[in-house]
Amino acid sequence: MHAYIEARQAGEARIRASGIPATILRPWYVLGPGHRWPYLLIPFYAILKLLPPTREIARRLALITLEQMVCALVASIERGAAGTSVLDVPDIRIMDI
Repeated sequence: MHAYIEARQAGEARIRASGIPATILRPWYVLGPGHRWPYLLIPFYAILKLLPPTREIARRLALITLEQMVCALVASIERGAAGTSVLDVPDIRIMDI
């Protein structure tokens, strides 16, 4: 996981340094075909969201559906980017309209 985080940070830094307007989406885990086993974790996420010490982490690392991800990608393209913005799971879920 450390290698992934380092690669992601390096890629995002290059995008920012380029000056090209961009929207970076950071889903934690996208549920979709062949990726349904995490549905078993949903009750645990619900409990973690109830506890103040873990509430924010549970929100930030929540599961999103493939449909939510596609909607966020389309909305990001349609709205365009002003500078570089990063959308985490709560932001991606809001874009699912």
